[in-house]
This record gives sequence, C-alpha cells and structure tokens, in this order.
Amino acid sequence: MAVHRRRGGVPSDGSEEPWQFIGEEGGSSFQFSPDGRWLSFTRTVDEKRQLFIMRTDGGEAVQLSEHETAVGAYQWTEDGTHIVFVAAHKRSEEEEKERKAGSDAIFVDEGPNGQTAGQWNDLWSIDVATKEETRLTESDNRIGSFSVSPDGGRVVFAARTENRRNQSNLSEIHLLEIESGDIRALTYNQAPEGRLTWAPDGRRIAYEAPSDGEWDLRLDKIWVMDVESGDKSIVSSAFDGNIRQFVWSPDASAILFSGLQGTNNNLYRLDLGNGRVEQVTEHVGSLSPSSFSKDRSMMAYVAQNWDTPPDVWAGPTTGDDGTKLTDANPWIVTDLVMGESRLIQWDSRDGMEIEGILTVPQGVSEDLPLLLHIHGGPAGVFTNTFNARAHVWAGLGYAQLSPNVRGSSGYTDDLLRGNMNDIGGGDYWDLMTGVDALIAQGIADEDQLGLRGWSYGGILGGWTITQTDRFKGASVGAMVADWTSEYGPGFNHDVSLWYIGGTPWENPEEWRYRSALTHVANITTPTLILHGMNDRTDTEPQSMMFFQALRDQNKTARYIRFPREPHGFREPRHQRTRDVEEIRWIQKYVRGIEWEPWTRPDEDEPKVIS
Repeated sequence: MAVHRRRGGVPSDGSEEPWQFIGEEGGSSFQFSPDGRWLSFTRTVDEKRQLFIMRTDGGEAVQLSEHETAVGAYQWTEDGTHIVFVAAHKRSEEEEKERKAGSDAIFVDEGPNGQTAGQWNDLWSIDVATKEETRLTESDNRIGSFSVSPDGGRVVFAARTENRRNQSNLSEIHLLEIESGDIRALTYNQAPEGRLTWAPDGRRIAYEAPSDGEWDLRLDKIWVMDVESGDKSIVSSAFDGNIRQFVWSPDASAILFSGLQGTNNNLYRLDLGNGRVEQVTEHVGSLSPSSFSKDRSMMAYVAQNWDTPPDVWAGPTTGDDGTKLTDANPWIVTDLVMGESRLIQWDSRDGMEIEGILTVPQGVSEDLPLLLHIHGGPAGVFTNTFNARAHVWAGLGYAQLSPNVRGSSGYTDDLLRGNMNDIGGGDYWDLMTGVDALIAQGIADEDQLGLRGWSYGGILGGWTITQTDRFKGASVGAMVADWTSEYGPGFNHDVSLWYIGGTPWENPEEWRYRSALTHVANITTPTLILHGMNDRTDTEPQSMMFFQALRDQNKTARYIRFPREPHGFREPRHQRTRDVEEIRWIQKYVRGIEWEPWTRPDEDEPKVIS
C-alpha cells in the first residue's frame, strides 16, 4: 500500500496559517527556482521518479521530465532556465527482456555492481521552457554529490568507477565543462568528498572531507579549492563538532553552516579571511537551518529540544529571534506528561570525561529502574532533540541514560578517535561508569537495570552483557555478533581501518576477541534480539548466530525477524511490533511486570491519554 504525504506551505513571515499545497499525489525533493516563481519536486510516474514544477502563486503541478530512468538528485541553474539532474543508464531492450525473464544473476563487484545489482549514472540537463533533455556525461561512473557553477557552464561532481561495498573513499571530485564535454579530475586521494558547492565567484568550490590523504577517522572538515590551480586547504579548523549543511555568503568572504557541538545544533559563520568561527545562534537544543535567502540574510530552519517537537521557523541569520511558522503537534504539550531531561557528566575509568543525557519521569528522580540507551555509529551521538521513545519510557517510570561514549561525533577528533583499536573497551567502561554514577547519586536502583541499543548500540549492548551480569534485561537490534563472518557481507570498512584494525587473517585474535559471540557463554541477561531480514549494514545472520548460541545454552532469549526491513525499519506495523515487544521484554525482566500495550480507542470514542 502506498503512503501519500500531503505537503503544505506557509508565508515566511508567519502572517497566515499553513495550508495544503500539494494534493494526494504527493512529492519529494522540493526546491524553489532561483527567482522563487516555481517549486520543483519529484513524483513517481510509471514506477520512475520524474521532475515536476508548479507556480508558487498557485496552479496545478506540471510534469517536466519524461526521462527513461528515474530522476535522482537535481539542481536548478542560477538563471532558472535549466535543471541538472542525475539518472541511471538505461538498460538495452535485450537486457531488460532478459532481466524480466529471470536473468538477474549478480556478478559481484563487476562493472556497476556491488553486492547488489547496480547501474552507472550520468548528469543530464533539462530545459525548463521546452522540456528538452541533454545528456552531459557519458561514462561508467557512480556519481554522487554535484554542484552547478553560477554561470551554468560547469559542473563539479564526485564519482567513482567501481562500486565495491566498503570503498566509497575512492570517489574523486571532477570538473565538467558543459560546452566541450571535457572532464578533469580535481582530487587524487583515499578520502571521501561530499557536499560540493560552488562559490558565488565561480572560481572556487567548497566541500566536506575528513582529509586529503588516507581515510582518517576525523570529523568532516570544510575544504576550499581553486578549481583552476587545484590548490586546496581546510578552512574550518577552528570548529570542533559536526558540520552539516553550509552555504557561501554572496561575496564569497564567509561560509554559513549548521553545526553540532556536544548535544546542541546552531548556526555558525566562518570568516574565510582569518579562519575564525562565530556562533551566530545560541539555541539550547537543535536549530537546524535547511535553506537560506539568496542574500543570506534570512533562513528557514527546524527547531526542537528534549521537550519540544520539531517545527519550522524563519528568521534572520544575525542570531535575532525568528518566527515560528508551524505548530505540528500541539497535543503533545496539552495532552501528555513529558519526561524531564538534562545533561550530566562523569569520569570514565581512565579519567576521560563523558557526557550524556539523563531523562527521568516528571517530578521523580530517586530509586528508579534504569534503562541504558546505546546509540548507533560508533560515530553516532545523542543530541538535544525531541525523542518520543524517551518520553514513552519516562511515562513507564524509568530513568534513562543516553551516553555519548568515546567514539561519538559532535565533540572533538580526540573523542571520536577514542575507541580506535579498542571497540568494546573504553566505550564499555564509559557506559558502566555512567550507570554507577547514577546509582551513587540515588537516581538508579542497581537491582533494576536494563539496556537497549540498535546498530552499534546493539553491538555494544551485546558485548556489554557478555562482560557483566548486572543488567536484568536487554534488547539488542541490528547487531553484529561475530566480526570475522561479517567481514565480507557487512558495511564494515571502519572496523578494518579503525575500530579493530587489519583483517581477520592479519589480526585474527583481535577480530575474535572483540566479538560478542566469542564470550556468549558468559551471558545471564534475558535478551531480546531484533533484526530486519533485508539489513545490508549489519547483516541479519549475525543475530541468528547470537540467538542460536543463547538457545543452545538454554538461556532466556527471544529473536524476532522482520521480513523486508532494511537497517532502519520502514513499515509501521513492524515498527509497532518492534517497540511493543521491546517494552514488554524490558518490563518483564527488569521490573517483573507482565505489561500489555495500550489499545487505541474507536474513532467515535473520545480520546483519552494517560
């Protein structure tokens, strides 16, 4: 069943209520034309994504493209006459006939294939007035990020000529001269580049990359390159944290960017003349710019924090107060009792200071059952954003600790690199010293401890219960139990490069030692295991091995496999089953409660929330 999302509009000054702008057919990848007269988006037609445009002052959407394959990422030219987009190569009639007849064997790592079937793609341009399409490249490339020059005559793009699973660092930046069709490589290194953006002067580009040599474990930096000389340098050295979306100032003297430092996200200004970084907004929570006016004086952004769900705002880029444009979830404030969250710090076993988010039920902060959340990554991070799951657990009576252990992003390169060649070492002790700190403060009941995690959270959670018997119940999702058997199937370049190091044949003892499966006989914690059967990040047999090992030892375990689901679940019924069964498990084994989920009232009955 298709899910249609209605898309709306609202004046940037907040003078009117939001209204529905696009009907049931829906759309995605919305962009304004440079002059603001048109809204472009993609919509699926005959199983292929195509470009549509509609006037911003009203009217029906018009299909712009009828491309032979699906339209991918796209960008308007500065003069608004063309749209440049990426699209996959079209199979020949013979290839398509054979594929439909069942000839779909995958020659792994050959041509555009990786572990799954792939296709090369190209850049195309479409004339907005005539709908005429022009092919800009014709080569065997996998094109990712790209940017069109201000004069519309050149395109920089990142691409690679192979599609191996763990080699995205082999993508390089290229420069296309549209009129001649000439393409010139601008980088030659082992680092991944992305978010390519032309400067308004048309001479330079900015992009993100951790380094210009080997693929280093570092937070991404902003680089600026002169496209003629190839000279490049890091310009964001003064900033520690995660750099997200960024734009040039109109005079190319500065870059405005969205940045995460610790748990808060704000707008920053980078002066390219002296390298200084100024924090423009002082939001306690997450203020995430999503688009800027052409003169960079105004921005649209999404703001939220622990207590407030996200809404769209508009405001000046000076740091002055903005205007709230939407109120998407008013019932959360009026109808629900929320948990209370705050930042806490503690010293880990080796003295490293670790920061985390503590959430407790409203008005209660003593002798509580404790649920330890473990984030994904390892380079994930818990942030000051609205987390519905945390409020549900608070409503169930739990204190919750969400630690940003060593290896987390959003802080410094040193913290990010803190678990190099030590996964399951210092990061494990960061968890346990945080739990001990809450017990010492009288917040957590040491006899009622539970943990949950997904992806790296499931990996570190599975490892944790092999190292201690203190947790009464655990839920681990999308985990890896045995690193050696995951070496080929999984997305694990970071394990070889940084977190364990080497390969299973070069460093076999470490690959075995760092695997939870090696120590599975130590587990006494009742364990719920969850995994999507189409997960290609952490492959599903990993959970099956872990479950089998627990059951072979007659240990308390349950495994729920979810058909069709990738690493992040998509289907609402599966999401509900996952969350309900996790609550049921933790309630039973941490607190001895036979919990049953809430039931929804009939549509005709009054809504009661408790």
